Amino acid sequence: MKVCILGAGLSSLALAKALVNQKIYVYLFEQNQPHLSNKTRTLGISKSNVEYFNKNIINIEKIAWKLKKIEIFSDNLKKEKILSFQNNSEFLFSIIKNYKLYDLLKKNLSKNKYFKKVKFKNEKLNLENYNLIINTDFNNFITKKYFNKKLEKKYNSYAMTTVIKHEKILNNVATQIFTRRGPLAFLPISDVSTSVVYSINNENSNKENIDKLINHYNSKYKIKKIEKINFFELKALSLRSYYQNNILAFGDLLHRIHPLAGQGFNMTIRDIENLVEIIKYKIDLGLPLDKAINYEFEKKTKHKNLIFSNAIDLIYEFFNIDRKTKNIFLSKSIQVLGKNPSINKMFKIIADKGLMF
Repeated sequence: MKVCILGAGLSSLALAKALVNQKIYVYLFEQNQPHLSNKTRTLGISKSNVEYFNKNIINIEKIAWKLKKIEIFSDNLKKEKILSFQNNSEFLFSIIKNYKLYDLLKKNLSKNKYFKKVKFKNEKLNLENYNLIINTDFNNFITKKYFNKKLEKKYNSYAMTTVIKHEKILNNVATQIFTRRGPLAFLPISDVSTSVVYSINNENSNKENIDKLINHYNSKYKIKKIEKINFFELKALSLRSYYQNNILAFGDLLHRIHPLAGQGFNMTIRDIENLVEIIKYKIDLGLPLDKAINYEFEKKTKHKNLIFSNAIDLIYEFFNIDRKTKNIFLSKSIQVLGKNPSINKMFKIIADKGLMF
């Protein structure tokens, strides 16, 4: 089987590695070199997805920082926790720097005989040479022609990312604060550094304000330095159609969600698992590897991805209302629900494994 992947971001490399591990030839077409100069961007990966990555893609233990607890606060309840999730015996979640995962995958693939990188030129791509074409690129001619119908929502805000350097502490608890200006997350990446992601309204997006806000909401770190602050626009999207003939959309091109729950890349990892499972099943039965794969992938994942994406958006809107009304009732309601052991366990399972139906 020969698979063509268009795009060279993290989703493309992770999928390519999963496929070559199955001894499938992968040709990765790169139109533009991914911009990974931003060293402050991080990924959150759930425990079950870390285990899948380690077993079926590549071992990421050396670059992953494990978290045992996640605490959630709201300005409306001041210092009182709304929710708390923890796992004393094992980790809940891992945080990885984007560029470290990219470099690990890129280096490993460069030595693999089933993998080849090709410089992408639109007029020289012969789609008939491949059993399956997977497109992750937002800007190529295939996206503009086939994948322009989508459900899209702009949040009129930006995600600010940076890394704070601080004195050494036992740093295995992530903190999410729903502030009056937007969600703020402190995500540990070592015992002396922590990633900060602040989703903030456009009018508040200047470096001086951000520095003040980080210091205002920081309650446990003795900060030595705040690294360069980077911004990117926040929006959610879901494609109406996952494929066109033997061309399948994938990664952020397929779905993008608000980063408040750290679930974006987790959705992609689950998509990789489902796609590889479908391909393996067909290979084992000696069935043809054709566009039917795309139909089966969409049938298996589209409804789950859409429900999951809408659930993340609902969480955002819930706390957005909570923020605007400055009423403790909504925060207190979530707090009561979260203290119920069965509901708390259900929240953890969904965050870890997605929708299980």
